[in-house]
Amino acid sequence: MRDLILGTAGHIDHGKTALVKALTGIDCDRLPEEKARGITIDIGFATLDLGEFRLGIVDVPGHERFIKNMLAGATGIDLVALVVAADDSVMPQTREHLEILCLLGLRYGLIVLTKCDLVDETSLEVVELEIRTLVQGTFLEDAPLLRTSALNGEGITELKSAITDICRKVEHRGGTEWFRLPIDRAFTIQGHGTVVTGSVTSGSVKIDDELDWLPRGDRVRVRSLQNHDIAVNEVHRGMRAALNLAGFVDSLQTKASV
Repeated sequence: MRDLILGTAGHIDHGKTALVKALTGIDCDRLPEEKARGITIDIGFATLDLGEFRLGIVDVPGHERFIKNMLAGATGIDLVALVVAADDSVMPQTREHLEILCLLGLRYGLIVLTKCDLVDETSLEVVELEIRTLVQGTFLEDAPLLRTSALNGEGITELKSAITDICRKVEHRGGTEWFRLPIDRAFTIQGHGTVVTGSVTSGSVKIDDELDWLPRGDRVRVRSLQNHDIAVNEVHRGMRAALNLAGFVDSLQTKASV
């Protein structure tokens, strides 16, 4: 089974988190404030087993005030689902997120039209035309566009099949590579010390391996590893990872400002 990272992108309230839950059964909104306000504030995580592929999913916030959190989550993904609500069409963060994905050099993805149960056929066709106009000249220009509804399950099976097809296009990386983990969260756990999380973009690492903390160049040691809350002995490219580090590391607790 091959490991890859799938990210979401799109405007606030366009149904990204609901779509991930329909795909995986996992609610990525884990913070009490997210539950209370009904919006995604920080990046969330889920897993999806597609048989030949095991996906780590990074769900990102769509509000303009949390764009730094979106950028942190989008770094290191292999493919993306650009999400657009059928009852809202293309909005400011739809454009902004697409521009960020292009700047990151992403090459693979698909477009998901959500909340299709809320509009008629004519409206769907108009929104699809607006989306196709938006993605002209980008890596999503010829990407599949799927109609879905997280409420009634419309299109979810077809979406899984389309994601599998896109995964097959993502090239394998062979040979020995340096381990790289762009950090999207860093925090302290009482009794354990510094923990950092991110999507592994190359190489692999095992418990007790030593790493360079860049750009400072400090040397740190891996005390323990987790992949989606499961303790593992090794993580490699395409996996979400949490590293408990020993060494001279400034403990940084990232919090989204409201």
